[in-house]
Amino acid sequence: MYTIGFVSEIITLEEHKILNFEQQISELVYDSRKVSLPEESLFFALTATRDGHDFIPDAYSKGIRSFVVNHQTPFLAEKEDVNILIVKDSLIAMQQLAKYHRTQFPNPIIGITGSNGKSIVKAWLTQMLSPDKKVYQSPKSYNSQLGVALSLWNLQASYDLAIIEAGISEPGEMDSLEEMIQPNIGILTNIGIAHAQHFENKKAKLEEKLKLFKHTELVIASSKYISKEELSVQASWMSWGVEETDSIQILQQAVQGNQSRLKLNINNEVVDFIIPFTDEASIENVLSCISLLIYLNYSISIIQERILALKPLEMRLQLKKGIANSSIIDDSYSNDLASLKISLNFLQQQNQHQKRTLILSDMDGLKESEKLQHKLVDLLNTQALDRLVWVGEKYAFLNEIKITEKHVYPDTSSLINDLSNLGFENESILVKGARIYQFEQIVDRLGLRSHGTVLDINLNALTNNLMVYRSLIPPHVKLMTMVKAFSYGSGSFEVANLLQFSKVDYLTVAFADEGVDLRMAGISLPIMVLSPDADTFESLIKYNLEPEVYSMRFLKEFLLFLQDRDIQDYKIHLKLDTGMHRLGFFPEEIPEVVEVLKKQKLVRVQSFFTHLVASGDPNQDDFTRYQINTYSEAAQVLKEGLGYSFIRHVANTSGIVRWPEAHFDMVRLGIGLYGVDMDRKLENLEQVSTLRTTVTQLKDLKAGETVGYDRKGVLTRDSRIATVKIGYADGYNRRFGMGVGKMEIHGQQTATVGSICMDMCMLDVTGLDVREGDEVIVFPNVMQAAKDVGTIPYELLVNISGRVKRVYYYE
Repeated sequence: MYTIGFVSEIITLEEHKILNFEQQISELVYDSRKVSLPEESLFFALTATRDGHDFIPDAYSKGIRSFVVNHQTPFLAEKEDVNILIVKDSLIAMQQLAKYHRTQFPNPIIGITGSNGKSIVKAWLTQMLSPDKKVYQSPKSYNSQLGVALSLWNLQASYDLAIIEAGISEPGEMDSLEEMIQPNIGILTNIGIAHAQHFENKKAKLEEKLKLFKHTELVIASSKYISKEELSVQASWMSWGVEETDSIQILQQAVQGNQSRLKLNINNEVVDFIIPFTDEASIENVLSCISLLIYLNYSISIIQERILALKPLEMRLQLKKGIANSSIIDDSYSNDLASLKISLNFLQQQNQHQKRTLILSDMDGLKESEKLQHKLVDLLNTQALDRLVWVGEKYAFLNEIKITEKHVYPDTSSLINDLSNLGFENESILVKGARIYQFEQIVDRLGLRSHGTVLDINLNALTNNLMVYRSLIPPHVKLMTMVKAFSYGSGSFEVANLLQFSKVDYLTVAFADEGVDLRMAGISLPIMVLSPDADTFESLIKYNLEPEVYSMRFLKEFLLFLQDRDIQDYKIHLKLDTGMHRLGFFPEEIPEVVEVLKKQKLVRVQSFFTHLVASGDPNQDDFTRYQINTYSEAAQVLKEGLGYSFIRHVANTSGIVRWPEAHFDMVRLGIGLYGVDMDRKLENLEQVSTLRTTVTQLKDLKAGETVGYDRKGVLTRDSRIATVKIGYADGYNRRFGMGVGKMEIHGQQTATVGSICMDMCMLDVTGLDVREGDEVIVFPNVMQAAKDVGTIPYELLVNISGRVKRVYYYE
């Protein structure tokens, strides 16, 4: 733990105001929504898509009194109880602090970089080294300029070694990561196409990654990706590959069932390894692990034993539907204080249930470290938890945790045997356990059963896309996000919770029932309802939903309803029809609307908006300009008539990108939030949803045989046919039959055969390496899939059936 006075000596200051030089600092905070120990927190006002200085009041309200800022703010200038450190760049200041803290760590640090596999290699190495050593690993995928600094801050001298990821996406980023990590040993996993658009060529990207190894004593890499001659550092070189010059030479590689057998030449000794994986990426990652353990002088027999015990790891936190109307947050592959904080933050985002339960395992080093015990107690005591289920040693400090209901079990099997007595229902349950506790068994028992087709929803990608669009609008412009139609197939409260946590300004649904569901799930954001009618007036009022008002008939009906209930100043949103001709007042009707509204106090216009018909089509730009101008004129008439201002909004997703003059006071973000770029202008959008299923059965059929209903799938050659678990009842349209639909298995594309059935369909996998149980990506490219059947991505996404299990994950 540092003091604020000591921190002020480590980082480069422009100015400072320190009231208490002895103030203890144990937490680095950059997000005012994620505060656990405010009295020991140092808030860094980072400037990214959103300026962290704007959130200083929020951080202060949560108890933080120490701040690192790029400039003095009016809010802080008025406060007499704060420590203020003014620097040129708050991120660089955090990195300076992390760099200093790393120099206090006396033991080896392993730095891992590469295009893919960093997190897997890190996790597997931790698993293999943990029986003998206390290993610290950077949490989740914390490998960015910010993530590395936060990772290093959690280093403690009690660890025997640390494994830190370093990820870069642009030239010039690795120098600062290397200065912070200062790795003793370096591992390069591979060089692939990730972030290729930011580099001249593959060589330039490799050179950037190799900067991490400037001062290492050893570099481990495959000769497939780099030669010793390309290694422009003084480190020793340990390579693996098929070359005779490799330190670990692959002599033979073969697949046996669900395992691979490798014959390796290690130090002139031929050794067999059984690898519990068959895919090439996993085998490469295992070879990186073997190389490090050889360097650390582990015996071949120990390495063989530990490699065989490796299992596929879910490198992500998942939100799933559970039994008895519960929600399960599955983070069951690792457990340390840093990753526990991340998981608890995610738990606190969930508002669909009032009750929150934490199922937590013992963690490495807890028994020996009173400091770690105190930190765990302090962390849990700041959380809004109703129940703690502890698995592991029965420590005395558990009595200090101020959670009303606590249960302690010596091992996982004891907990599983008692699950039925704990009565899990109507609650959010975080399952957080170290790998050895095998908490996946608990998740399996508590999770809701469903068939094998799954829609994965990447909440990181959703957050990224939100930030991409936020970066396109001025800071004063509000953001309304569309969560109608089950959030374009992605879910309801699960997505709304994240948007509420991300502080969007408004949510929009199509029907009142959707808004009611969100309110029932704890969503408190303002919600606009696009298609209300008289039957829903009671629901609108009861659940504080704000209706779109689109006609004089509807307006008068709603006014009468409010008058009967003696309700005043209810917020409404007026819709102007400038060319869509769906719903809305015509411009010439606005004066009449003004006259009606001026005579009453029952409603107040919260916003006035219109919908652009073709904002993404350059051929329709003249009409879009006409719409914007028509709207602007009508808005002025409305404002002058009412005598007060309201929120003006016009731009939809394409309008945000192509029409900055139409941003006005608020924009409406729809399909772009979910990663579909209809304008093809934003290269940094990320795909949010992945629809996947599995191969149920494989059949070898002769030429001339037929597949599917009505014998429409006629085989012109001897073929291998895979039946997969998705059909039109799951939302996979029948138009995808007869070879139109394309799916992907292990990166290999394959087409449908015959008609699409209700629950299944068939694929031609002739000549491809496919096994029963293999995962199948249903829409490798949703834009192309939509084009193939003559529709738009909206239709494909919103039609994914409710019976398809949604799994939300967060890295």
